[in-house]
Amino acid sequence: MVKSKILTENLNLWFGKKHILKDVSLTIPQKSVTAIMGPSGCGKSTFLRCLNRMNDLIDNTIIKGKVIVDDENIYNNNTNVSVLRRKVGMVFQKPNPFPKSIYDNVAYGLRINKISKSKIPEIVERSLKAAALWNEVKDYLNDSAMELSGGQQQRLCIARAIAIEPEIILMDEPCSALDPAGTFKIEELMMRLKEQYTIIVVTHNMQQASRVSDFTVFLYLGKIIEFGDTNQLFTRPKEELTENYISGHFG
Repeated sequence: MVKSKILTENLNLWFGKKHILKDVSLTIPQKSVTAIMGPSGCGKSTFLRCLNRMNDLIDNTIIKGKVIVDDENIYNNNTNVSVLRRKVGMVFQKPNPFPKSIYDNVAYGLRINKISKSKIPEIVERSLKAAALWNEVKDYLNDSAMELSGGQQQRLCIARAIAIEPEIILMDEPCSALDPAGTFKIEELMMRLKEQYTIIVVTHNMQQASRVSDFTVFLYLGKIIEFGDTNQLFTRPKEELTENYISGHFG
């Protein structure tokens, strides 16, 4: 039996009076890739940001229900959000490297977390290797990260995220700004990283969800319509709405 890493119970979210997420209850297995798919505006990215409390930064947000990570409700009043975000890293839709060197991008979080200076070079190298970027940049570590291609920048952002050793990586449409070659490398990377991390990826690309994920969530109008093994959901969906979405009847 696969052990769960994240559990949501009756999660509801409002932005002002707008009810975005509606009674979302979900169990996300550890060390796997879970894809969240659905049409634009259905609440995918909002749900993802609930998992590391990024929605706390948006005014007039109301959240009810539970998000349990390793048996602890992260919405308890005594949760240390900074510690949570070290545990639950995030990679955004558009690559967002800092205007610093390649090396300093990866070292940034390590310095903030007061990692010993002597350990930083080793961790930077390890993280760049894990993100399948080391061989491409090892001779240019002092060059600006802004000179990298879009796909390289996204892998640098992944290296930056994993440098602080999270347990969970959230990816919000990480390939939407990339060309096919960059997309392939990120997808290949996700499948490798799941051996060590729990990965949740939001994607509008059904083919990508079917290629990279072990489990898939179909979200529609803020509600979970179906969740299950990816192969089963794409080949034998239980819900008519899921089948209609997969077959392109709406979206």
